[in-house]
Amino acid sequence: MKKILIIDDFPDNVFLLQDRLEKEGFDIIKAYQGEMGIQKAVEELPDLILLDIMMPDISGYDVCKILTAKDETKHIPIILLTALTEADSIKQGLQAGAFDYIKKPFNRIELIARINSALRFSETNKFLLEIEKIKTFAATVVTTNHEIKQPLTLINLSTTALRRELSNPNFSTDNILKRVEIIENAAKDIISVLDQLGSIKKPVITPYVNNLNIIDLKAEENNLPG
Repeated sequence: MKKILIIDDFPDNVFLLQDRLEKEGFDIIKAYQGEMGIQKAVEELPDLILLDIMMPDISGYDVCKILTAKDETKHIPIILLTALTEADSIKQGLQAGAFDYIKKPFNRIELIARINSALRFSETNKFLLEIEKIKTFAATVVTTNHEIKQPLTLINLSTTALRRELSNPNFSTDNILKRVEIIENAAKDIISVLDQLGSIKKPVITPYVNNLNIIDLKAEENNLPG
């Protein structure tokens, strides 16, 4: 069941919306002030928010800006409820991050249609975000394999050479030290790669081979703040 948060300072409006939407099978969360709405949005993480513009404590525009700036709530579609019909007011709401708006008084068919449209958009957006996460994870695995394969090979070859050298009664200390140095440098290279991957904020993914992608560790964008 989809959860819808209604933020409106007029209880009659909330009751009317709740009655209509519960009949459509939605689970309703209510808030009668902007600050309360922000708190409930963060706590409940609804699938959609119906937000009144004109409220006494904090305007719907500001609520919208706050919610779309928070990591927890930035992907929740917000539909503004407004009696304002001026183009500038609608533009201001959309610029604040709202997905859509509905003019008061509500038309039931339009209300449900716009809510379903916003929910479909949200589901598609979530799906695309999951696909992006999978692509980034896959690229990270390919990058790690590509970047550390050579130093791991050097470590493996060097340990084999060390065993062979140590089994010789007349082993050379210089040869052993050279192999140890190779192992140390290879280990540093691996640590460096892992540090680079761990510090990336916005990964730049580029084509590699066989339809695989790789993270470009040299791209400047990788080190930009998130």
